[in-house]
Amino acid sequence: MIRYYTREAGVRSLEREIAKLARKAVTEIMKTKVKSIEVTPEKVEEYLGVRRHRYGLAEKEDQVGVVTGLAWTSVGGDLLQIEALRLPGKGRMKTTGKLGDVMKESIDAASSFVRSVSPEIGVKPPEFDKRDIHVHVPEGATPKDGPSAGIAMVTSVVSVMTGIPVRKDVAMTGEVTLRGNVLAIGGLKEKLLAALRGGITTVMIPQDNEKDLIEIPDNVKEGLTIIPVSNVREVLRHALVRQPVPVEWDEAAEEAAEAARLDARRGDDGKGSAVAH
Repeated sequence: MIRYYTREAGVRSLEREIAKLARKAVTEIMKTKVKSIEVTPEKVEEYLGVRRHRYGLAEKEDQVGVVTGLAWTSVGGDLLQIEALRLPGKGRMKTTGKLGDVMKESIDAASSFVRSVSPEIGVKPPEFDKRDIHVHVPEGATPKDGPSAGIAMVTSVVSVMTGIPVRKDVAMTGEVTLRGNVLAIGGLKEKLLAALRGGITTVMIPQDNEKDLIEIPDNVKEGLTIIPVSNVREVLRHALVRQPVPVEWDEAAEEAAEAARLDARRGDDGKGSAVAH
């Protein structure tokens, strides 16, 4: 009942649902003349109707560009699915999902960081200028904001640019800086509860939040593998199903080679356009 028929910070709605269930049970007892009724999950659905709320669940398979973040809301924590697609284009970043300004800035910071370390993840920098990336956070009618999805955004962009899937059983929360550092977040208790409820087994949190684990119930800590991280590189080691292979990149040498190719092409074009008189 608490999970599927109420979604609140207090218990007022829960009290109403319990009262409604009791009235329905008493009515059935009076009609059928039985001494008692066992209230099973099936009976709850019969008395209260179809489930009104649903909570995020872990993905069913490892996918490229799909990352599970963790969100805090006024009624508790929830899983936040982040999706990214790579498209032919000109290096633009598109965002959808009714995102607030802070979350959009977080995506920009994530994208800039990934571009700055692209050889480390096996992607040559010019590749970013040939691709557009579309980042979407589902449930588009629900406003979303805050910086704590930063490391999830980085992981999503890295995954989609490398083609390496993200582990389905991993969730993460943490703000990211342009240097790839992971900053502290709020609502840790609610986020960890949401991860456990959603079937997540491993959660990455900022190292600065490690001190807050003392306030987390033991059953939650025992049900999750909680990994404190201080840098995005640590996040990628745990989140991706395999590690990207770095590539060599010498910008000056690449520019010289490109200039030589252009000169050779112009020379060939000049020969081909000669006209005999």
